Amino acid sequence: MSYSTFSLMVEEKVAQLTLSRPDKLNSLTLTFFQELLAVCHELERRSEVRALVISSTGKHFTAGLDLQALGALAGELIDGERSRAAYSLRTCVRELQESISAVEKLRIPVLIAIHGGCIGGGVDLATACDLRYCTQDAFFCVQETNVGIVADLGTLQRLPRLIPDGAAREMCFTGRRLPADRALALGLVSAVYPDQQSMLSEVRKTALEIASKSPLVTAGIKDVLNYGRDHGVRDGLEYIAVWQSGMLSAQDVMEQAAAKGGGRPPSYAELPPPKDLLGSPQVK
Repeated sequence: MSYSTFSLMVEEKVAQLTLSRPDKLNSLTLTFFQELLAVCHELERRSEVRALVISSTGKHFTAGLDLQALGALAGELIDGERSRAAYSLRTCVRELQESISAVEKLRIPVLIAIHGGCIGGGVDLATACDLRYCTQDAFFCVQETNVGIVADLGTLQRLPRLIPDGAAREMCFTGRRLPADRALALGLVSAVYPDQQSMLSEVRKTALEIASKSPLVTAGIKDVLNYGRDHGVRDGLEYIAVWQSGMLSAQDVMEQAAAKGGGRPPSYAELPPPKDLLGSPQVK
């Protein structure tokens, strides 16, 4: 499938998704959200893909939501009886949220490589990823605050779980830019690189290392980590106990031992794709 707001390439079990509207500062249109949901659906069903790297082009990673493109939609939503207009707006927000949440729900780890500005909706996307990296010139900004909107696509829910609550609140209340060095100190990103080329090279190395592991183990780690984040320790321990009882793979354990003994890389069977019993989302 081809996409208009980004490109997708798969090589050596690693998918590379690259935002491709540099002339528009990679601002996020409705088409972007539709295509993001569709590409997540595609990647979930491509068994050979074991990791995803998201990057961008041009001066900034993204300037955030394309307010002009979304303005027409907002105009439609405020027409009519107040309560029904409000209901319609809530439905639209939920649809956009699902697009970002689809990244978090992917069975594969998602690594995001950020350069320049990561603004507004870009922060929503970054916080839904598993691992974040950036260049020295990068900055993060909850831009919604500066344009009179309460951020509504996941930043307020995910950011305080990634950095100290006080730092997250300061970012959100003030709308200030968080520079790369501060993002590293707070733990929002795992590493800062001098330029985009070196960042992409190193991030790809990490993605390839992840892709070399058992896909069942990787999917299990992501599932258990996300469950533990949203539940208490006791619930998390019970969850992993149930997971292990049903999905611990003796085949993968034996393959790892055999590969180590034979001095070769392990070769793991791919996970079966979903059956698509309910069909797939269509790009409009």
